[in-house]
Amino acid sequence: MAQTRRFHQQPENHPDMPYPDDPTDLARRRILQAAMLAPMLYGLDAAAQTAPAAAPGAEPVRGGTLITAIYPAPNQLNVTFNNQYANSAVSSNIFDGLFTYDDAQNAHGVLATSWDVSPDGLAITLNLRQGVKWHDGEPFTSADVRYSILEVLKKVHPRARITFSAVEDVETPDAHTAVLRLSRPAPVILNSLNTVEAQIIPRHLYEGTDVRTNPYNAKPVGTGPFRFKEWRKGQYVELERNPDYWDEGKPYLDRVIFRDIPDPAGRAAALETGDIQYLPFAGVPFSDVERLRKQEDLVFEQRGYVYNAQIYFLMFNLKRPVTGNLKVRQAFAHALDKQGLIDTVWYGLSRPADGPIPSTLTRFYTEDKPAYAYDPALAEKLLDEAGFPRKENGIRFSLQLDLSPSSNAFVPAGEFLRQNLRKVGIDVRPVSSEPSAYLKKIWTDYDYDVIINGFSTLFDPEMGLTRQYWSKAVSPGVPYISATGYANAETDRIIEAYQREIDPAKRTALFHDLQRVTMADLPLLPVMDAPFFTLYNRRVHGLDFDPDGSRSSFRNVWLSK
Repeated sequence: MAQTRRFHQQPENHPDMPYPDDPTDLARRRILQAAMLAPMLYGLDAAAQTAPAAAPGAEPVRGGTLITAIYPAPNQLNVTFNNQYANSAVSSNIFDGLFTYDDAQNAHGVLATSWDVSPDGLAITLNLRQGVKWHDGEPFTSADVRYSILEVLKKVHPRARITFSAVEDVETPDAHTAVLRLSRPAPVILNSLNTVEAQIIPRHLYEGTDVRTNPYNAKPVGTGPFRFKEWRKGQYVELERNPDYWDEGKPYLDRVIFRDIPDPAGRAAALETGDIQYLPFAGVPFSDVERLRKQEDLVFEQRGYVYNAQIYFLMFNLKRPVTGNLKVRQAFAHALDKQGLIDTVWYGLSRPADGPIPSTLTRFYTEDKPAYAYDPALAEKLLDEAGFPRKENGIRFSLQLDLSPSSNAFVPAGEFLRQNLRKVGIDVRPVSSEPSAYLKKIWTDYDYDVIINGFSTLFDPEMGLTRQYWSKAVSPGVPYISATGYANAETDRIIEAYQREIDPAKRTALFHDLQRVTMADLPLLPVMDAPFFTLYNRRVHGLDFDPDGSRSSFRNVWLSK
């Protein structure tokens, strides 16, 4: 068995620092450690993590109910197979992840307290927290980790089924140790172990069932700071304090209520009156933001979304004769007034995207890729060359534009796109659908021309991009993965190379190659960075604004009187 190298619970143990043993093997281990561990400092227990700052000199107050709102309303409280953000915002309070990540992208243990990576990168040993119980009183063990990874995440999670593809087995030598055995080094795994990407669910309640239809998806049993109490569809989800939570003394709140308020103006009014105290994911009309930011009792915050690294894309169905034409997709790229869209619909609260990796991910982003400046005249020329001249009515062809139901803002965005693209002779007909119908239409039936939807690149792009561009990622019925019909041997080669590359510089170069190839092929057209923000009442303290803060729990949150 290969010798493992322990990363002790010391903040000074950075991957670039030498270790005292095996000095002749230092160069090889530095490459491996940098790939598998950077940019994180490993082996830190959650107790060592700095909690979100409260008011200066203030002590947390126990008790009270935090009332928040989320839209669209969650449709599952288990994100192992549907990780839509509303689902995860609720369930992250019920379930813990193995890790969480701080603002410097360092990992901190939650259900795992420390972890080891073998020198060859083919084994990851997770040392699990002892004394943790599921909300029904059953002990949390390594068997839950094994089941969740092998039987759930690898099979039905939209991203994790690809992220964890290298995991061949999860050994459980004892109740508090899980060893991931890999077919190849997989640096991405250690960036993917929070509750959104790798939610651990109770084996004793799910084993032998179809996880997607298990009744506990609607009455979940987790290990997190809050227990499920009630879900009244169309009204609210109510959670109550877990008195047996492993993080002693937490949570501070007695209850959390997630209200279903479909009308964005209604959510803004509820914030102003104090009927809700917290609202993530840009939950108010963008036209109201400037006014709400001036309210003395409200705080506007854009942190907490870095882990998502989400971009709004136009996604084309390449199997349709019109959208399957590359010159048509290039014409879309030149015809689209991205800044005009942002200014008109999102009141300037974003910026245009020039590729599938946002510029905020500086380790992976490159400017050296095909660019498409706003140029309607060039768009017209490309459409003529593609064989779609203007007809007598000035229209070249008509397409249906399916609007993501995840935000009300996509409705005015669809109208802007309709008017914008009509200038070059493209007739776009925006269509709205209920979430379940939308998911089936796009990812089961593949019955669409173009959609506008947000897709998360995530702070390791392998997690978010592989599912969109790898031809082998296609899986009918699994939402938010490749639905374009795109298949390119060079793209597949790049993806399969970065999945196993342990040299950080070479891995980054492969992400640069991916941006160049996919921006030339344009199966998806990046439009803009997702304009996420949070509004909350000044009585709320202890919120988490780390990279995955918007989908983290309220275990540190308290309300001042």
